[in-house]
Amino acid sequence: MPESLARRVARCKRACQFAALPPHARPMPHLPFDATPRPNVYAAGPLDRADRLRRDADWLAMALSAPDSRFAPVWRGRHLFEERPEGGAAAVFLPADRAGALRAEGAEVCFLGLDGSAAVFGLDLSHLETTDHVPALAGLGDFADLRQIGPLLPAGEGAVLAQARAMAHWHGRHRFCGLCGAATAPGEGGYLRRCTDAGCGAAHFPRTDPAVIMLVHDGGERCVLGRNHRFPPGMHSTLAGFVEPGESLEDAVAREVLEEVGLRVRDVTYNSSQPWPFPSSLMLGFFARADFGDLTIDPDELEGARWYSRAELRASPEDERFKLPRADSIARRLIGDWLTAGP
Repeated sequence: MPESLARRVARCKRACQFAALPPHARPMPHLPFDATPRPNVYAAGPLDRADRLRRDADWLAMALSAPDSRFAPVWRGRHLFEERPEGGAAAVFLPADRAGALRAEGAEVCFLGLDGSAAVFGLDLSHLETTDHVPALAGLGDFADLRQIGPLLPAGEGAVLAQARAMAHWHGRHRFCGLCGAATAPGEGGYLRRCTDAGCGAAHFPRTDPAVIMLVHDGGERCVLGRNHRFPPGMHSTLAGFVEPGESLEDAVAREVLEEVGLRVRDVTYNSSQPWPFPSSLMLGFFARADFGDLTIDPDELEGARWYSRAELRASPEDERFKLPRADSIARRLIGDWLTAGP
């Protein structure tokens, strides 16, 4: 019998624990810390976002019913996937007729961009209590969390779904004006919500929360990993935190490291970035150097943290005693790049 999607997800989780990074996120040999050109998972989306078309109401109306348009359904943060006969999974995109039936029942759309000349939309189904027994979705697949399926997908598909998820999340949390409290209405293809109160009319635009994530090393064979109480059993990762108002990225790196483990860092160097729509972050990855020494751990932030050698990380058991971050994360990329750069 064909392997079920649920079993494929479980197998993917196990593979991510034991395997190296997927091909589109695998460390390249002998790269210095700041020379890593490949994109992270969920980055480098294939669509032309075509902001010039967002204000063209006639074009958008035509695109919503065009036979070559595609719609990426999102239901309460989950995406629709189907099993591939040759193994793995693929995202399901709905044609305009099925999407039209769902729109008539309250689904909301957001224009994501162009794939060649074809329009691609996000389709938010979160108003539905369940997706069971919905005729327009019948027989198409199952809804699952992108973080479960992401490592199974082609890089481009994952980026489109990440964009759709981020936009659905933003719309769901900005239905009322932050200035006057009146209802807002979507506009400009979904990249704007405007207050409906005539005396206010404030425009609200999508927001992304910047967060720094950094691998702290001693310039030699040791780096710092920590464990948050929300992590899965055994998982340890790099340090991270949100950028505060009036703060540069480098300042945020230094502050977060000092707050979480009591180390003062220098030589802060940028590595790469990653959209992380879980729910709405942009992760900005850095390396930072600190003198080897005792850590002062903030128990409100971390269950624990310590210095690890390259040898220890390369020999990670990848089980509930100790394992590295998930394979689709920039944290795993930072660790992988640091390991690759060493002897």
